[in-house]
Amino acid sequence: MSRPKSREIRLARRPEGMLTRNDFAMAETEVSEPGPGQVLVRNIYMSVDPYMRGRMVERDSYVPPFRIGEALSGGAVGQVIESNNPQFRRGDYVSNFCGWREWFVSGGGDLQKVDPAMAPIQAFLGTFGMPGLTAYAGLLKVGELKDGERVFVSAASGAVGAVVCQIAKAKGCTVVGSAGTDEKCDWLVREAGVDRAINYRTCGDLAKAVREALPESIDVYFENVGGAHLDAALANMRLHGRIPVCGMISQYNDAVLPPGPANIISVIPKRLTIRGFIVTDYATLMPQFLRDMSEWYRAGNMKWRETVADGIENAPDAFIGLFKGENIGKMLVKIGPDPAV
Repeated sequence: MSRPKSREIRLARRPEGMLTRNDFAMAETEVSEPGPGQVLVRNIYMSVDPYMRGRMVERDSYVPPFRIGEALSGGAVGQVIESNNPQFRRGDYVSNFCGWREWFVSGGGDLQKVDPAMAPIQAFLGTFGMPGLTAYAGLLKVGELKDGERVFVSAASGAVGAVVCQIAKAKGCTVVGSAGTDEKCDWLVREAGVDRAINYRTCGDLAKAVREALPESIDVYFENVGGAHLDAALANMRLHGRIPVCGMISQYNDAVLPPGPANIISVIPKRLTIRGFIVTDYATLMPQFLRDMSEWYRAGNMKWRETVADGIENAPDAFIGLFKGENIGKMLVKIGPDPAV
């Protein structure tokens, strides 16, 4: 076959404050022929995730920062187009961490086969992928959820939050979620099955709204947002409540960090546990997670929404849109044709 060219998105500069298109640059590269033991993959869907914002800053963290002038990396699902590796056949669907580019050559060690019979391939970037495992591990292992408890979830219509809500409902819990539009709140109640949904932009006093929705207070608060949401949760936690901290998206673009929660002292009399976590710490749970998720999905107890941008050139706008709340569910970019469609 003639050698394809691959478009990719690079970090043009380190952003200050809210992201702009000028922080990104498009480039085109030659795609080499796969050598012995290698495969050529064409990406079909790529993911944009909030944690990537932290990698644009030059600082020590659990993952190294992106380098200026180099292609960004992130989760993607693609298809093997050529293979010189006996572990992969032409046509296999594979998840990878080589998003933000259309084509790439791999030795196969960084690829995982995905089964399109289990779920649509793009779901392995959301509900059946890293966001889903984040929800599963964060709620059940970090949050130590017990059947029938009371759960509050911020960013509840997002890729992680929606899975948290539905796992909690599958465990017989009372679930309240927050989201930023009436459309998102309606989906949470009508499709995801939460007991109440709060539009945090229009509810006024968020702590009061949470108290009215959960008058017996919160056993587990799944933290995705920070700021006013953490304040509201702390004001409504039960004795020995748990707060697994997945993210604080409200602060990711802040040039100066805001003051901490004014009512943080409540962790003492309420004996609260607040614990941050990283999904890679729970990678060994993946087989169990996929088994449980498949059962819930087949039983109709796991639903999701996707917001899909078309074309790799629109990946920066999709990423920026995350921080403006423009997505419902998982934010994806479709960067190649899916032969199965």
